[in-house]
Amino acid sequence: MRLVLASLMVLCVLTPAAAQEIKDGPANEKAQKTYKDALKKSHEKEAEEALEKFKKADKQDDGHCLACQKQMIKYGVEYGDWKAAELAAEEMVGEAKGDRETALAHYLYAGVLMEEGLQKHKEELFARTHDEITKALAAYANFPDALYLDGRALANLRQDEAAKARFEEYVKTKEGNDPNRQRATRYISRPELARARMAPPFAVTTVDGQRIAMDDLQGKVVLLDFWATWCEPCREALPHIREVAKKFQGQPLVILSVSLDGDEQKWKEFIAKNEMTWPQYRDGGFTGSVAKMFAVTAIPHTFTIDADGVLQDEHIGDASIEGKLKKLIARARELQPAESPGK
Repeated sequence: MRLVLASLMVLCVLTPAAAQEIKDGPANEKAQKTYKDALKKSHEKEAEEALEKFKKADKQDDGHCLACQKQMIKYGVEYGDWKAAELAAEEMVGEAKGDRETALAHYLYAGVLMEEGLQKHKEELFARTHDEITKALAAYANFPDALYLDGRALANLRQDEAAKARFEEYVKTKEGNDPNRQRATRYISRPELARARMAPPFAVTTVDGQRIAMDDLQGKVVLLDFWATWCEPCREALPHIREVAKKFQGQPLVILSVSLDGDEQKWKEFIAKNEMTWPQYRDGGFTGSVAKMFAVTAIPHTFTIDADGVLQDEHIGDASIEGKLKKLIARARELQPAESPGK
């Protein structure tokens, strides 16, 4: 659920030249050796040591190592090393060439500041986010994602009218089925949601062809269940999920099981054999789009989302969730419009 990681993807996709520079790593010979050591630590899942080496390699390269900077932002955000993440973003801004690249660099810096602001709950960081987005749009006005991020920053500054205007601009640039467009449309009418801990705006097609989008489920409680057939604790937790599905059948609750299985046929056979009749979607692994949105690194992993789309609880492993679901469902029922007489 890291906004900055999505920003990095945009940077790499939209600027091929910059992406090539990132791939090539540092120019300095000492920095190259340190960078290789950092990559090794990264591959060995020793992230904190990797971060220190990426920082060292970038310094050895006099702040020109875009590959190092990308990793400094990634791990800096993950481990709360905001000094490293901000330094890397500042260096990217300094290295940017041309209007488009400059806009992307400022947008990336804004993403870091937004993430830091959400973690620290500091208004000054949201103000700096807005400043960076203003610079991005000044360099390249046709930048929808920057409009969306600015709307979120302004909402967190409680400048609701300005936030609404940004979301309205964003909506005009996107097609109707775009998940972020659906989310922005909700923020226009309810800007307070833009400062809540909202579930990411995913959209999937289940095994039976049903399209489920997070923002189509407003008014309903959502239970996301990340699992896999190869995961023994997941198989042990399955009877509990099945019991929950049966117990709350007919209630304003949607259970969506998101499988991290790679083998589609094995997954299909398993859900049929085990009568998993609630919505099922296969994401394909920890690098799947939905798993990445929710930063899932261990399973079974459940997320409970209220009728407004706000994340309420998250649990790794089997957990008692019925009490929370009852409360959220009761509130969802209160939000439902009353039926007309005679219906």
